[in-house]
Amino acid sequence: MNTFRLRDDYRRAQLAIAALFCFLGFQYATWVSRLPALKTRLDLSESELGLLLMVCGVGAAASFPLVAVLMKRLGSRLLATLSAVALGLVLLGLTVAPNYPVTLAVACFDGVAVGCLNVAMNAQGAALEVRYRRTAMSRLHATFSAGSLLAALLASGVSAFTTTLSAHFGLAAVVLLLLLGLAQTGMLTDDRTTGEESPESAEPQTPKKKRGLGLPSRVTIWMGLAMVFGTVTEGAMNDWSALYLKDVVNASPQLAPLGIAVVSVMMVTARIFADGWRTRFGDGRIVRFGSLLAGTGLALALLAGGVVPTLLGFACVGLGVAAVTPCIYVAAARQGSDALALVAATGTTGLLAGPAVIGFIADAGGLVWGMAAVAASAAVVSLCATQIRWPALAGKDGAPSAEEPTAPGAGSDDADVVPAAPEAPALREA
Repeated sequence: MNTFRLRDDYRRAQLAIAALFCFLGFQYATWVSRLPALKTRLDLSESELGLLLMVCGVGAAASFPLVAVLMKRLGSRLLATLSAVALGLVLLGLTVAPNYPVTLAVACFDGVAVGCLNVAMNAQGAALEVRYRRTAMSRLHATFSAGSLLAALLASGVSAFTTTLSAHFGLAAVVLLLLLGLAQTGMLTDDRTTGEESPESAEPQTPKKKRGLGLPSRVTIWMGLAMVFGTVTEGAMNDWSALYLKDVVNASPQLAPLGIAVVSVMMVTARIFADGWRTRFGDGRIVRFGSLLAGTGLALALLAGGVVPTLLGFACVGLGVAAVTPCIYVAAARQGSDALALVAATGTTGLLAGPAVIGFIADAGGLVWGMAAVAASAAVVSLCATQIRWPALAGKDGAPSAEEPTAPGAGSDDADVVPAAPEAPALREA
């Protein structure tokens, strides 16, 4: 009976946290899908529309100090709830904003709230894995993609009947309210992911962390770099794959959009199964070999040319990078809320700035060189992953080892590194 109770508690928490991931994907995709309507209502130019998106990204990237403080004072559950409410209000704000400056302020507020919810929900996901000793983060990230898809379908359906933002955002707010209500049914009440927040996750000899924002450890810096280049790879593929197929490979207008579709389908599919791979091979190996597969597959596709090789290369990218960010989030959460907030901020920066950097490279040397930079970014992730301390793996007898093997000396000079929980057995697949 205790086993059934434990299973029920896990499923309830898993569903609640998945609702948070779905919430964020749905909210962001909802208002971004109506950018043309916002552009028309406010009579914006292309540059003003681009600034609107940039301000949102700046708010998310700059939210790191605030998120780090709020995580310590409020905890991930309360922070997730408050930031979700704020994101719901953003839709109302965009509907009634009377002019462009007010819309910019709302977009910046949206970015800050996105940064808060991003950290809080990933902290909840990492805590879920530690508490119930099961891998779950990859599937949680798959629900983020599902939320974006749901938002796109809703936008398409509503647009068939009315073009008014108030009707669309009103229905979207109802969906967000339902998702938030579902999240409240099973979110974890504490963050048992780090030594500073759970005595069970640290060895007795682990030094206490300093209060306040200090300098990040060397391991945290490597995590941030891996996250930056991983999100650069992911974001650039979404923004540039169709144009590459059209202008470089000379694909037909019907085939060019398949680039984004192939990457997206492979990422969602891989994230559904990635937790099983993590259980079998470990997070570190998944990140190292996955990012290497993405970089190598894309590089070979660029050399081969042609529509089919290019699509196969894009598929390798989607498959390879799918589990990169979930694994890094789990590792960062083990280091503490400060590390998680910093890594999340760097990920947002890479996701938003990466496509622009690739555009500059493409403008200077051609889109082939731009995509080559994407392949190089994936390879950099693999190198960074060798310097990261990953969660514990099971030994041959089922007992946990101290940690997954890393490069010699990785993390050895960091006094604030929190080892994986010594009492927790190997994580099982969700």
